[in-house]
Amino acid sequence: MAVFLLLLFICPCLPGGLGTATPAAAASLIEISELLAHPEQYDHQDVMVTGKVMNVQLATNRQGQPAYGFLLQDQAGTLKVVSLGQLEVHEGDQVIVEGVFSRLRQVGRTIVYNEIKALSVKPLTRLNPDFVG
Repeated sequence: MAVFLLLLFICPCLPGGLGTATPAAAASLIEISELLAHPEQYDHQDVMVTGKVMNVQLATNRQGQPAYGFLLQDQAGTLKVVSLGQLEVHEGDQVIVEGVFSRLRQVGRTIVYNEIKALSVKPLTRLNPDFVG
């Protein structure tokens, strides 16, 4: 079983960190496989993806704010999701994630690949049934 290490990055360009930013409204739905196949094309871009929440990790940042991370998995691949705030979904939930994709970033000696800094994480069950299908 792979170990998922939560390394939360707070973007200094966003007021208050990621928890207060506006979701990536202009992003269209992208398959995880597309992000993994062409990460350079989506690097630092707003993305919207769906998948299953796996390996949830809860944390607190240096300022004492709650934070979380999880693996987002679909039939074609897996990527990491991190954010500030309280997680409102659970292990195994199908969710839609909006945020900024990074193909890689360095945290000390560690390099983190294929990660989304989430601005919004919502269970698919809370969405409009017309949107879901």
